[in-house]
Amino acid sequence: MPDPILTAENVTFRVGGHALVDGVDLTGCPGEVIAILGPNGAGKTTLLRLISGDLLPDEGTLSVGGIDTSGTVPLELAKVRSVMRQGGATDIPFTALAVVEMGRYPHRTDEDASLDLDRSAIRSAMERTDTVQLASRTFSTLSGGEQTRVIMARVFAQAAPLVLLDEPTTALDVAHQERVLAEMRQLAADDACVIAVLHDLNAAAYHADRIVLMEEGSIRAEGLAAEVLTAELLSDVYGQPMTVVDHPTRDCPLVLVTGGRT
Repeated sequence: MPDPILTAENVTFRVGGHALVDGVDLTGCPGEVIAILGPNGAGKTTLLRLISGDLLPDEGTLSVGGIDTSGTVPLELAKVRSVMRQGGATDIPFTALAVVEMGRYPHRTDEDASLDLDRSAIRSAMERTDTVQLASRTFSTLSGGEQTRVIMARVFAQAAPLVLLDEPTTALDVAHQERVLAEMRQLAADDACVIAVLHDLNAAAYHADRIVLMEEGSIRAEGLAAEVLTAELLSDVYGQPMTVVDHPTRDCPLVLVTGGRT
């Protein structure tokens, strides 16, 4: 296993005396996809914001690419991590192409920086997210799913070794969900570490190398899908009866919601 690109130790973040993230330890290495799961209010997005440097922990330490995120200037962080945030602005008055081009901004001072390299990265990112045909469209006129794919293209174009995705499949149709999740795996194959907050337990079961299940700001369980996605544990954490069986066509667990209308 390569050295971690992310190291979080005893990370705690409080608001009004309440710990939204409480004593979290987490590492992330190049080549792996980590899915963060948990019910609403479990601390998933807050943890991702702490890892990205958007928030600073009240306790503990966070290091990304050997850089302590506390007090690090955004430009330096942008070279080592890219972020797809939840609920971003939708009224951006730029074309989709201009939004994707923003992903190259951190690299303008690289020793090997060139217009050709930027164009190649942007073209590849838009091809991988099926957004080439949207290039000249104003971002604010795109559908929610199209905007999600354009933001994902910006993340890809940034080419950071740590990729943080907050609900990347929101508003996507089934085909584009699978495309984005497959590209998430390809990023890991290209030696990035991908950490994604997901609500789709079955997408996480199939696409993630490691599952982190959060509850009330802490990590309740961590490990392989077969270890974490058990009926007993999921039913307890989500407060909803669930059954877990072998997926009929994929080598992973299949989570089924049980109980129903009376």
